[in-house]
Amino acid sequence: MKNILITGVSSGIGYGTALYFLEKGYRVFGSVRKQKDLERIAERFPDRFIGLVFDTTSDEGIAGALEQVKEVLGPDRGLDVLVNNAGISVNGPMAYIAVDEFRHQLEVNVLGVLRVTQAFLPLLGFDNSLPKGHIINISSGSGRVTRPFMGPYSASKFALESMSDAFRRELMGMGIKVTVVEPGPIKTDIWSKARKGDEEVKYSGTVYGEVYRNLDKMVDKMEAMALDTEEVAELIYDIAEGRKNKTRYLIAPKRWMFLLAIYLLPDRTLDRMFKKQFDGLVRQ
Repeated sequence: MKNILITGVSSGIGYGTALYFLEKGYRVFGSVRKQKDLERIAERFPDRFIGLVFDTTSDEGIAGALEQVKEVLGPDRGLDVLVNNAGISVNGPMAYIAVDEFRHQLEVNVLGVLRVTQAFLPLLGFDNSLPKGHIINISSGSGRVTRPFMGPYSASKFALESMSDAFRRELMGMGIKVTVVEPGPIKTDIWSKARKGDEEVKYSGTVYGEVYRNLDKMVDKMEAMALDTEEVAELIYDIAEGRKNKTRYLIAPKRWMFLLAIYLLPDRTLDRMFKKQFDGLVRQ
């Protein structure tokens, strides 16, 4: 039986990926921040799902989870795969975003991944004789292209892209693989969180007030084209099984548009495209 640890399995990509790997016969260690979020997976797979409750910003919590995983695996087994999926999305205008909010974004999406990876590296065969594992970091299309008002989130994913490259190049001599998955719009609860909510009030008195009053219309369009989480889970499974061997994979609706923006369009062209898009919100 193969063993995988997936962080952030309470919903979205993490939840879908945990179920997909369980259905494929893996033993899944899945992390959440609240005990109650483990119940719906544990009830379906009581024998092969091991729930872990910790926050990726807590060294103590991660250390406790590590001991729990070691106890289940025993001294001669390690992890085949570590999926760093847990993350949050903090957005807002760069001119107004609170430094503490920005710091928390980086603490979770960047340093949280670093903490978890460093803690579990020995179980992936780092500096020991255990079989060599595979690290899969869930980044985002926003880690390659930055949309207006998504600066904090994009900054965290750009950092994750770089950190993944560093890990991959430093671990390749030891046989540990590192792959990045870059989802575009995916059907998760991130869309309900992305709708204006508190942000409309927070930024109503700023020069971006009109944009935030109409932002839901753009969010609705993006959610309508979003892919199912199972498509991402299938990609992660193919990577884990060695069927896909590239260093990073972009998975998104209208993937060609992301690739065009990443590799071909000049910055100024993208600037004009985004300006036109957001000017349209102001005119509505």
